[in-house]
Amino acid sequence: MHFETTLSQPVEADGAGLHSGVPVSLRILPAPAGTGVVFLRTDLERFAIAASWEHVARVSYATSLMRQGVLVSTTEHLLSVFYSMGVDNAYVEIDNLEVPILDGSGLPFVELIRRAGLKSLRRPRRYLRIRQEVSVQDGGKRISILPADSFRLTCDVFFDHPLVGRQQVDLEVTPDSYAAEIAPARTFGFAHELDRMRDMGLIRGASLANAVCFNHTTVLNPEGLRLPEECCRHKALDLIGDLALLGKPLLGHVVAERAGHAMHFALVQRLMSDPSLYEILSLDQLPARAAHAVAS
Repeated sequence: MHFETTLSQPVEADGAGLHSGVPVSLRILPAPAGTGVVFLRTDLERFAIAASWEHVARVSYATSLMRQGVLVSTTEHLLSVFYSMGVDNAYVEIDNLEVPILDGSGLPFVELIRRAGLKSLRRPRRYLRIRQEVSVQDGGKRISILPADSFRLTCDVFFDHPLVGRQQVDLEVTPDSYAAEIAPARTFGFAHELDRMRDMGLIRGASLANAVCFNHTTVLNPEGLRLPEECCRHKALDLIGDLALLGKPLLGHVVAERAGHAMHFALVQRLMSDPSLYEILSLDQLPARAAHAVAS
């Protein structure tokens, strides 16, 4: 895509926060070129928090952004959809501290974006192209970005459960592949962990309507799983949402092995701390193969 985009018209949604359980209304509005994604806390006089790695506050069970003590939490699903569906600029009005979980996946946000439509703006889109491999490792967990001519993702997870085990997803991330293969995957958890998480002040808004829950042998949701490797696909969704904090479309191959939010952010920090690892280019500056991959 040659130029930056925004939404053609506003769209909105209501729901509850996954962790806080509080009711929240969200409205997504068009924004000028060069704005990026900016959250506006309408309950706090439209206090602005840019969706940037520089504002990351917490990365344990969700990714939270903070500026001057004001928080927006569980941003990863919405940012994942913006990033993958090609939304460069948007204002996100939100009247509480947590993005609504909706059905636990990215699909409702994909449907909102499709309903709004995209509008091209008069500013060339600039890409962050990886020049050399960058990696972060912690024990058996590892995440890397390798040079590539498109945005490719390989995600590998392991959970000791008969319906999960080891899962892997490998795909080139485009709006179509994301909407079909990643966006429908829901957040998930295990029944034996629920009490501990609630004691930590988490998942107060969780239910079988917005999360997949496994007991020791099966899945408790009456409709079952939506997709093969749904757990791994949801981890990929989260990963893309955290990479969106780079602020520019990525050209690179991300390989994640049992990584989570903290490791995703460590990789982003590592990358942004060393400008020799990447270059910022517009479409007409990209090598021919990369330009063709992006344009197609």
